[in-house]
Amino acid sequence: LEHKLIPEYTESFFKKAFSLAGGKFLERKDGFLAVERIPYEIKEIANEDSFKRKYGQLIGKYRKATFDKELAFKNPDAEFLSFGHPLFEATLKWIEKYLYDELLKGGIFYDPDRRLDGEILYYEGTVKDGRGNIAGKRLFAFYIDEKTGQIKEINPSIIWDLKPTEKQSIDIDLEERKKRVLKTTIISLNNYKEELKKERQRQAKIKEKYGIKSLEYLIHKLNDELFELEERKIKGEDVDIVIRNKEERKRRYEKALQKLKEDIQYETNLSIEKPQFISAIKVIPYPQKTDYMVSDAEIEEIGMEVAMEYERKNGRIPEDVSAENLGFDIRSKVKTEDGEKVERYIEVKARAKEGSVALTQNEWFKAMRFKDKYYLYVVLNASTNPQLYIIQNPAENLKPEQKVEVVRYVIPLDEIKNRS
Repeated sequence: LEHKLIPEYTESFFKKAFSLAGGKFLERKDGFLAVERIPYEIKEIANEDSFKRKYGQLIGKYRKATFDKELAFKNPDAEFLSFGHPLFEATLKWIEKYLYDELLKGGIFYDPDRRLDGEILYYEGTVKDGRGNIAGKRLFAFYIDEKTGQIKEINPSIIWDLKPTEKQSIDIDLEERKKRVLKTTIISLNNYKEELKKERQRQAKIKEKYGIKSLEYLIHKLNDELFELEERKIKGEDVDIVIRNKEERKRRYEKALQKLKEDIQYETNLSIEKPQFISAIKVIPYPQKTDYMVSDAEIEEIGMEVAMEYERKNGRIPEDVSAENLGFDIRSKVKTEDGEKVERYIEVKARAKEGSVALTQNEWFKAMRFKDKYYLYVVLNASTNPQLYIIQNPAENLKPEQKVEVVRYVIPLDEIKNRS
């Protein structure tokens, strides 16, 4: 599922997938990757004519490769591995060709926060326009609570925050689960279609304003010019060539106008495809409870209130997005001449007293992605005398302890206080 999420996981995904395929690579001391052996199956996929036309030629070895775009641009002799690169795309196709059945078997994961206990079903939704072209694709995730049976859509990136167990297949009535989430799946896909339609309609208005009106103006102007030329022709002037040229130009404009109107109509006429089932996973609470994983809804609510109030007092407009599992809890904006722009992405951690806090992989990846725009707001002693500690760009300014067994980055208390 990783490659269907945002690009932060491309390196991790590639290394695991390439190794599974039998590929060999080395981590160089200078931070680059050396791809020493490409498996036969991946080469075979890359040698297909349709693949080469789309992605280019795969070479035998890549002595200097990186997933860091800035690093690649600073080193012209380095290969930038990402979506669209022949090696990455061939590896992705290998996974889809040889391991798709394994994906359908699903897997069992631990929830370190001990909140989830149930199943998550993943679907890929596709929306097409009036010409049958893909207008958008999105990965959807639907959680079925084991105890209540409640179904809700959740952010697919939740999988980053879960820990795989040793058992990698689930024993559930999958068809029954699919039937249960079908209605929710269709509703979510229709909502996605409306999002795309709204954007397409906005673009259509721009095309109508600048494209259609411009062409109509040019056609109207040519009509006036042709009328004058016809009058001059009646008076005996030789203007036949000029008339033919202008009539040909007018036909081109009329054809372009008709095509533009049809394109706008087709582009705004959207329909949904049948959602494609991708996989299902079972999620169970992590068996061991640790201090930094303890969560309390009331304490978290206090932490959010403290953070939101701080933003408002400092002239920003905070938006609570904590329920969306985006890797941050607050999107804080400022007003500009052009409207509003995001100034801070804030992750809020609250403790009843004092202690370490933990960031999930999703939160840590977003911290690395947004850098100076990402802030960690830690509210200590929330139950008695809330104290707010703020750390900008925690990915570069903090030294967490990586807890691999529970996929968390633990920030010690002294780090919070010293770096705030």
